[in-house]
Order: sequence, then structure tokens, then C-alpha cells
Amino acid sequence: MGEMTIKDIAKMCGVGISTVSRAINNHPDINPETKAMINATIKEYGYIPNNSARNLKRTEAKSIAVLVKGISNIFFSSMIKVMEEEIKKRKYTMVLHHVEFNEDEVDVALQLVKEKRLAGIIFLGGYFHHSEEKLKKLHVPFVLSTIGCPPENFSKKGYSSISVDDELESYHMVTWLIKNGHQRIAILCAALDDESIGKLRLDGYLRALKENQIEIDQQLIRPMSKEMEQYSLQSGYTLTQQLLEDGIKCSAVYAISDMMAIGACKAIFDSGKQIPEDYSLAGFDGTELGAFYHPALTTVRQPVEEMAQATAKLLFEVLSEKSIHKHRIFPAELIIRESTRKIK
Repeated sequence: MGEMTIKDIAKMCGVGISTVSRAINNHPDINPETKAMINATIKEYGYIPNNSARNLKRTEAKSIAVLVKGISNIFFSSMIKVMEEEIKKRKYTMVLHHVEFNEDEVDVALQLVKEKRLAGIIFLGGYFHHSEEKLKKLHVPFVLSTIGCPPENFSKKGYSSISVDDELESYHMVTWLIKNGHQRIAILCAALDDESIGKLRLDGYLRALKENQIEIDQQLIRPMSKEMEQYSLQSGYTLTQQLLEDGIKCSAVYAISDMMAIGACKAIFDSGKQIPEDYSLAGFDGTELGAFYHPALTTVRQPVEEMAQATAKLLFEVLSEKSIHKHRIFPAELIIRESTRKIK
């Protein structure tokens, strides 16, 4: 089906066009149940009301929306700065929007398309498991940046993606820890039902243990709860504090984000222990803060500037029809610093 019209909505709901118009404009003279049915249908099919549609045709869209899930993560701060520069270079305006962890990115994007003058969308961070039917409701090009995409998505042509291979880079980190004598490695990770970056990084941890014939101890796997602020200093602190209070023996703690790793540092220091003398600590992302923290953090560095520039470049190439949608994987770098040590 092409772009929805008010006639289509009216036909689906079995009502007149004027009834749909009253529902859209929140008129009081409409049955509440009918209004709820119409609004549900509008949401389901991503219909843009006529006044918005006319505005879309009246002027050329010159805004790019950047939807950020996890805006408190300083890793995204660097990417947003670069993206804004790239967007301004092309005489477009960036619309920055924070998506809560319990919100659906596509629902938020559909609402923004109705409200703003959008030429394209960048989804930054978070989860992305949505049906093709739902994605087709987005009538503007979009790019997924630093979002954990399963391999089967790489063949899809409806959108682009920019990322590192989160599973592989996590595997490299844990393998390096094992080669340096660590057998009992705790991981601070996402909820176990996570379906994106968190799952991929946990999968890399599990693969490294299996390939090195190390038995998986569930007590060493420390997932964030739904109530925690995800990938934050506080979540890293709380998970590590619980690990230490439970008396679980380990020689290394691997956090799947630098922010969580720095939170874990404080929990270890507060317990009277030292890094790396008592515990080696490693993170993931390669944030600037990790380099200046004491002890400086061993981490997996994602090429932030290159990925941000590539994200903007790819979106504008698709907008100008100079390129079809692509899926690019960037190599990450294992950065060894003072927070880890080799043990016998």
C-alpha cells in the first residue's frame, strides 16, 4: 500500500471522512470508542494527517532527526557532535531527540515525522528488532548507527547501518584476558532477554570461554535489571557491589560499556580493594573519560569519529540517490591500559 490517506482510514474504520477528521482534531462531538478506534488505526498504519502532508509538499524538508537511546552515555556525546557538524556542512538542521529505554524507537520516529520537517533519520544506540511492515511506515530514509544488528539484517535493502562487530570485538577482549591468565571473569551485561548490542557482547564473552574450555559460571554473569539506568555509572557500581557482597571469586571484571566499567571501579575501591592488584577491569567503547580515569581503562575502542562521519555521509548519499542502502562494519581496537594485569 502507498502513502495512507484520510479516505483509507475512514474505510478501514467503517466511518465517514468527517468522523476521522473530528478524531484527528480532537473535537468533542465524537463517540469516545470511535475516536479510540480511529486513533489506534492511525497509529498502526503511520498515517500523516492532511495538514502535515500538505506541509510536507509545500516546503523542502531540511531537517535530520537523531534519535538517541542512552543519551547519558558519553560515548554518544562524541558521535552527536560529529554528526551535527556533518549535517550543518550540508545546510541541514539536526533535530536531537532522546528516546527512553522503555520507548519504541519506530513509534517515536513516526510521531516526529508527523510533527517535524524531516528529510531523514539517524537511530543512535538502543535496540532495533522491528517488522519490515512497521519499518515501511517510515517514509524517509534512515540509518542505524551503533545499534546491534543481527547478521540476517545485513542483507536488507530498506535501510542502512553503521557499527562494529560487537560479538567479535567482545570475544577479542575476553580472549585477551584469558591469555593473560584470567580464568574467572565476571561480566557486567545487559538484561538476559536483550536482543541487540548487549546480547552480542555477552555472546562474545560466552564464545571466548567455550573456545578456551572454561566452564561458564552463571554467578559471574551480572545482568542489569529493568529498573536500572542502562549502561550507566550507577548500574556498573550496583552490579559490582552485588558481585563483591555475594563473595563470588573472580580475578577480572569485564563491563560491556566504559561507563559501567568506571562505576565498577568505584565499587571496587569502596570495598577496600585495588585495581589491577586485586581485580583487573576492562570496558567497551573507548571513551575519552576512560583514558583519563585512574587507573586508565583497558577497553575496546570504537572509531567514533569515523563511524559518525560515515553515518551522516551514507544518509545524505541515499537522500541524493547517489547510493543504495549499505551495511558497514568498522574494525575496533583493543586498547591495553593500567586497569588490567597479567596473572600467573
